[in-house]
Amino acid sequence: MSSHDDIAAVRDQLLARYETLETKSDILKSAELKQLFGKIPSLPPAERGAFGQAINQLSNELKEKVAADAHAANELPAIDVTAPFDTNASKPDLLPSQHGTIHPLTQEIAKLSDIFGRMGYVVEQSREIDDQYHMFEALNFPKGHPARDDYDTFMTEEKDTDGEPFVAPAHTSTMQNRILKKYKQNLADGEAIAAIVPDRVFRNEDLDARHEHTFYQLEGIYVAKGVHAGMLIATLQKFLEEYYGKKLDVRVNPFYFPFTEPSFEFALSCPFCEGKDDSCKVCSGEGWVELLGCGMIHPNVLKAADIDPNEYTGFAFGCGIDRLVMMKHQIEDVRHFESAKLDFLRQF
Repeated sequence: MSSHDDIAAVRDQLLARYETLETKSDILKSAELKQLFGKIPSLPPAERGAFGQAINQLSNELKEKVAADAHAANELPAIDVTAPFDTNASKPDLLPSQHGTIHPLTQEIAKLSDIFGRMGYVVEQSREIDDQYHMFEALNFPKGHPARDDYDTFMTEEKDTDGEPFVAPAHTSTMQNRILKKYKQNLADGEAIAAIVPDRVFRNEDLDARHEHTFYQLEGIYVAKGVHAGMLIATLQKFLEEYYGKKLDVRVNPFYFPFTEPSFEFALSCPFCEGKDDSCKVCSGEGWVELLGCGMIHPNVLKAADIDPNEYTGFAFGCGIDRLVMMKHQIEDVRHFESAKLDFLRQF
């Protein structure tokens, strides 16, 4: 049976079950859909795109069916969006904007989430204040570890139960331990833990065109039986090709992170000049862009979430969303995102 036959069989099963459900939207959370998305990393690279699109078509078909039935069950009067607005002359600042747009980072986070959603990943949110256990110790940074100095962030005067100051997370990896525990049952059910966390992080930075104290990071986690580094590289390559809309070459170099072993720096061929323009501002004419850190999840991180590293393995990766967007649109200064400059924001 081919992969697309699998999708057709699941479609028939879900449509038959749909008629029996009291809460129709439950069909969108079915284990069968999750299993289909979970197959993508194991397929040959040439088959992944078409297979993901076919699953996405099935998911959209189900969403449309749920929405149509919900509308039929709740026949509400249509809203007349052309009705005149109450133009209260005494408060002109309350008038609706004629030029409003969605912030470019918000737009791109939605696109990133959609790509990984089609690959079977759930989306989780981070926290803007966290404890040092999840910031460090659950990620294999014991107290006194010198690598903690690389994550210089902001601290509060309030203390946690260990007497340590609460922190503004310097990376979305603070959610890794929580996600592993939240979805641990997936492993017992023969499914993978697959999640991304696109959210805001904070660091004590000297501000310049490439550094901000507040920015966005995308964390990714995948754990199952038999996961290896080749699956990590294939996943990231497919994600970046989908995001930039073209075929890309990738390379990895050894690196060090306390929470992954082995660890890598992940680079991709410049999506703009392809190494053919010595004056390219994105890659500085080198043809390669160091984009993110990644690696196989350290056994100690799995143990901290009560997952047996002898039975399960996984990978994790993290990249700056601001940098992805800057490369995509060739934006020269990261500070534009938080500047509230309308002439910049209206371009999007």
